[in-house]
Amino acid sequence: MLVFSGNSQVVDMDKTNRQYPVHGAGLGLRRALLNSLMENPPSEVDFMEVAPENWIQVGGILGKKFRWFTERYPFVIHGLSLSIGSPAPLNEKLVYDIKDFMQEHDIRMYSEHLSYTSDDGQLYDLMPIPFTEDAVKWVADRVRRVQDILEQRIALENVSFYAPTDATLGEAEFVNAVLEEADCDLMLDINNIVVNSINHGYDTHEFLYKMPAERIRYFHIAGHHVEAEDLRVDTHGASVDDQSWSLLKDAYAHFGPVPTLLERDFNFPPLEELLDEVRQVKSLQNESLRKEASHG
Repeated sequence: MLVFSGNSQVVDMDKTNRQYPVHGAGLGLRRALLNSLMENPPSEVDFMEVAPENWIQVGGILGKKFRWFTERYPFVIHGLSLSIGSPAPLNEKLVYDIKDFMQEHDIRMYSEHLSYTSDDGQLYDLMPIPFTEDAVKWVADRVRRVQDILEQRIALENVSFYAPTDATLGEAEFVNAVLEEADCDLMLDINNIVVNSINHGYDTHEFLYKMPAERIRYFHIAGHHVEAEDLRVDTHGASVDDQSWSLLKDAYAHFGPVPTLLERDFNFPPLEELLDEVRQVKSLQNESLRKEASHG
């Protein structure tokens, strides 16, 4: 499909979006946003995302509201509790429930955190996996099992962490090794790169450029809390900061205008302010498309 960009240049959108399950700018659907979004369905939102654990087997009024959205927007899901790096047995019942949920609502993609959240029970936090070769093989085996059950590929997200348990491998090296060993995809979180770069003292662009372009399915962008000059906490409770916007722009310059989802989990501003951030994503994507077209 050919479209005209803002400066009348023709852009081949099919070529741009061929590896992605969705396109454009997305918004994380949270229960606190349901009513306001239903009253004024935003045309600037191209897709939405939920955590499947929050919606599986939810019926009644909430279930009907969720169906209202899945009938109008493309959806991806981002899991919270698969605990892919856990020493505990894989929760295959959850995977089968997710498979049914994806089929019921025509969900286009499932991603999970490259972390663990359980051992003898849920820890309700994203714990860092040791960056070791043994962990690569352990996680990859579990990812392959998940993909076998779902009968489709999944994506893993680079996560924020605060105290690595074993850094035998670097973070980027570990992420790449898991993706390669498991032959799965990547959901790249731009905010997490910024948070980790400050907390662990590395260069954002060095990490960004090590990520495998062919495995990227979409991006996340979000805000974080500034605890101290050298400490950021990944909260999703604030507006996106300037450093994350700048890195997102550079990510588009490097990878192209990858579909990008805005996350906000609490401290919700007025809906129009939230949609302004979605528009900012689209503006940066369009700028990237124009530059691509001018050089193409």
